[in-house]
Amino acid sequence: MSATSGPATSGPAAALSAAALSGAPRPEGSRLLVASDLDRTLIYSAAALGLRVPDAEAPRLLCVEVYEGKPLSYVTEAAAGLLAELAERAVFVPTTTRTREQYHRIHLPGPVPEFAICANGGHLLVDGESDPAWRAAVDRRLAAECASLDEVRAHLLRSADPTWLLKERVAEDLFAYLVVDRSLLPEGWVKELGEWAVGRGWTVSLQGRKIYAVPRPLTKSAAMREVARRAGTDEALAAGDSLLDADLLAAADHSWRPSHGELADTGWTTPGLTVVPERGVAAGEAILRHFVAAATMR
Repeated sequence: MSATSGPATSGPAAALSAAALSGAPRPEGSRLLVASDLDRTLIYSAAALGLRVPDAEAPRLLCVEVYEGKPLSYVTEAAAGLLAELAERAVFVPTTTRTREQYHRIHLPGPVPEFAICANGGHLLVDGESDPAWRAAVDRRLAAECASLDEVRAHLLRSADPTWLLKERVAEDLFAYLVVDRSLLPEGWVKELGEWAVGRGWTVSLQGRKIYAVPRPLTKSAAMREVARRAGTDEALAAGDSLLDADLLAAADHSWRPSHGELADTGWTTPGLTVVPERGVAAGEAILRHFVAAATMR
């Protein structure tokens, strides 16, 4: 993907990037950009590991996140080495729907990435700090094109049933999500919510126990393009597993997704996409092998 041209260079995503007004000069030369989702793409909770081999043959795991004093997320030991190698060969950009606080709990192997994308593109981190010009551009876009967060949040709370609603949260004053008991969630409720949201410029995504309501212009791909501009990269690779990753994968030159997750469940595809046959933590390792192989070939 060119830093100045490439797939999907018009519309809300491109407008956000153009509106960033950072003034950062484009470096000489070019590099490979690798933007990857984290949860259930590269890192996995114990419940999501999906180990399908006898215990004695299970891979060694490295904990990369601790929450409230307990280990929470893991990669395989082999994946840890691949992450460190990838950081040497490409501009690696963790790209997540997590808030900044949640992202900073993660400690991936290798050097701390110069760039990271949090809150589904709402925050562009540079050396760990949110870029204020980017956030201001995001806020202007959302105010112009979407129903307010307050309106959407109120609808979520009115329509959710306390029998299956466990928690309700607002992330970075940008979007909302519900934590639910999936076993009690009525069939069709998420679909109905999505139909209500689309007319208000919002999208809905079900990921594990969480139901996300996110403004449509709030995308990972827009932030990825801004990183490409600043870093002077000329090609972008991406990976993800959920519907909130679809725009990111579609905007990349080449992309990968695992055989689990929302995208797998819906059979989603796009030009340049490879589906790795692995599921669970093995898929994260497989995706990293593809990233490193592509970076080595440059």
